[in-house]
Amino acid sequence: MWEYTDKVMDHFLNPRNVGEVENPDGTGEVGSLACGDALKLTFKLDKNGKIADVKFKTFGCASAIASSSVLTELIKGKTIAEASKVTNKEIAEYLGGLPEQKMHCSVMGREALEAAIENYQTGGSKKHQLEGKIVCTCFGVTDKEIERVIKENNLTTVEQVTNFTKAGGGCGGCKPKIQEIIDSIRGQKEKQHVQMPQKGQKLTNIQKISLIERTINEQIRPALRADGGDIELVDVEGKKVIVALRGMCAGCKTAEFTMKDVVEARLREFVCDDIVVEEQKENQ
Repeated sequence: MWEYTDKVMDHFLNPRNVGEVENPDGTGEVGSLACGDALKLTFKLDKNGKIADVKFKTFGCASAIASSSVLTELIKGKTIAEASKVTNKEIAEYLGGLPEQKMHCSVMGREALEAAIENYQTGGSKKHQLEGKIVCTCFGVTDKEIERVIKENNLTTVEQVTNFTKAGGGCGGCKPKIQEIIDSIRGQKEKQHVQMPQKGQKLTNIQKISLIERTINEQIRPALRADGGDIELVDVEGKKVIVALRGMCAGCKTAEFTMKDVVEARLREFVCDDIVVEEQKENQ
């Protein structure tokens, strides 16, 4: 039994903007019934070029319905350029987090939006095609989509990629290729980090922030995601680092322990000894 947040249950039981827009300006369809998830998104623009109406139809689980519902709420009133910047991470965070195994539902929403925007921009003359080469033949996932979710969500394992894209969740034959992609991206990141100053060296503000971000991405975030949570760097003010816990970590009874014994401890270990971590509350 999955543990869903109150927001997920609300959007599942009371989904917003269900249906299909009449004479839409953009239509996007992704997934398939054969794979277990399918989503159709339609939208219509007003005279100012903003999304005045948007609706969805989906065949899927509670996470798929909730993610689709939230997506329509997030993009309504936005221009095409603004809507195109919405990420699957924003969808999941709006819902207060999704079970790791259900993150592919938020990715499917973003893909449907991209397909609908492409449909609008080409006047419907071009059929949406997946970018890149197919890696997972069971679910039709390409190398470009795998690369994208790895980079955007800082994924480090094949299991995480499967949770976000379904790739590797069928016959499993593509798992070695997924691992190759992970290793390639990890290698690129390591090269970028070669010149990064280490703890104890005098840092500029930019270098300090970069080292904090690196420590969060490599030393803190993987541990939190293993328990269904996540963390976001909000601001850095001198020695004070302000962060926000996401997903299952948000509002958790052990949040204070996580802040001091995990987040602050790791930042003091890898950045500098006098860092103080504070949590940004939702009402701040």
